[in-house]
Amino acid sequence: MALIDQISESIKDAMRSKEKEKLEALRSIKAALMLEATKGGDGTITEQAEMQILNKLYKQRKESSTIFRQQGRADLAEPEDFQAGIIEAYLPKQLSEAEIETVVKAIIAKVGATGPSDMGKVMGAASGQLAGKADGKLISEIVKRNLAT
Repeated sequence: MALIDQISESIKDAMRSKEKEKLEALRSIKAALMLEATKGGDGTITEQAEMQILNKLYKQRKESSTIFRQQGRADLAEPEDFQAGIIEAYLPKQLSEAEIETVVKAIIAKVGATGPSDMGKVMGAASGQLAGKADGKLISEIVKRNLAT
């Protein structure tokens, strides 16, 4: 089942059970996906683009929550955390740091990277292979750490 169809079914379930906050979160996800689908003109969206959108929405909610908490506004942070949790349910399981490190080491060996000057080659391959499964910052840190040695 396509992600947009899963979201639509979840929206129906949330409407039936009168879960206002969940419904709001699901509608924002669907709106972002629909907007992306209509950009190309054909009304379709790739699975990779779906994951990028979900990751973007998730990061936005988490960053907003952090900012609100820093400003002492827990009342505004809680809905952001709730929405992040809803979005997270549709994301693939994130890889652990050890799993990412294993993939990065394999990519370094495959590409033949020898030092920090090869960062771009490794990051390009790693970003493509780990898209949606790991945070870009974490990938970058692991690549830097492995190329520095």
